[in-house]
Amino acid sequence: MSEHGIHHVTAFSGPTARTVDFYTRVLGLRLVKKTVNFDDPGTYHLYFGDEAGTPGTILTFFPIEHAAPGRVGVGQVSETAFRVPKASIGAWAHRFVAMAVAHEAPVQSFGETVLHFRDPDGMPLALVGVEGAENEVAWAASGIAPDQAIRGFHGVTLLLRAAGPTAAILTGVLSFEPVGSEGTQTRLKGSAALGGFVTLRSVGDFLPGRQGAGSVHHVAFRAADDAAQEAMAEALRRDHGLSVTEQRDRQYFRSIYFREPGGVLFEIATDAPGFAIDEPSDALGTALKLPPFLEPHRGRIEAVLPKVA
Repeated sequence: MSEHGIHHVTAFSGPTARTVDFYTRVLGLRLVKKTVNFDDPGTYHLYFGDEAGTPGTILTFFPIEHAAPGRVGVGQVSETAFRVPKASIGAWAHRFVAMAVAHEAPVQSFGETVLHFRDPDGMPLALVGVEGAENEVAWAASGIAPDQAIRGFHGVTLLLRAAGPTAAILTGVLSFEPVGSEGTQTRLKGSAALGGFVTLRSVGDFLPGRQGAGSVHHVAFRAADDAAQEAMAEALRRDHGLSVTEQRDRQYFRSIYFREPGGVLFEIATDAPGFAIDEPSDALGTALKLPPFLEPHRGRIEAVLPKVA
């Protein structure tokens, strides 16, 4: 049985090398898969996560060298937050100062210490201090102590005109439960320890979001298998009148997509088969992997892609 929570978050970024450097060297994530956008194979699709690319740890990017900047607005993910051990927040703040990472002073939110920061494209991110996270297994990247390393996602914040219709999807279909509110924010929780939180921020008549570098394209939620995914799709159609795509094979998971009532693009992705199906676990992310239908075009694809260190 799958836990209920976030599977992955997918965003746009600027230059490939800068994206890889920030998420591996600065944040200490592992590049677990280097492939291409199956719908636009002249563009990389890079997956960052823990050692194995566990669901709930995976942040993915379509890096575009000269991408125009995006704008966070209504109908978008407005922040993606990672879990870290509670005692490590101070060390991360010092690291961000030393590495010139744009950040704010730590604050309290929903009883937790939060360090807001941005990546080189201005994408809003946060580290959330979680009690006991230091006892969890982590990918210990060079230069980051194991008791400070990121432990996957805490969750995402969605910017919405009104929270109610989106909350109905999260509770009625995706098995989240309301756990609290602060001001204009409502928080819901799934059963997963990794990627278990979605915060809905109601802002009324605010500017709509604009896609571009530093903006999130979609957020994906977990399904145990094809049957669980289809049951969710049926509930979306039957109970909420939403249009859902056909299943699409993304090689490392199988996906369906829909636009939730607040305008955010949601995906439901299966946990299986995972990232070790086409390269050994100890070599994840080292070679360009292509799906079978693109393999005959490898030469042309590799010729247009920038090098990844």
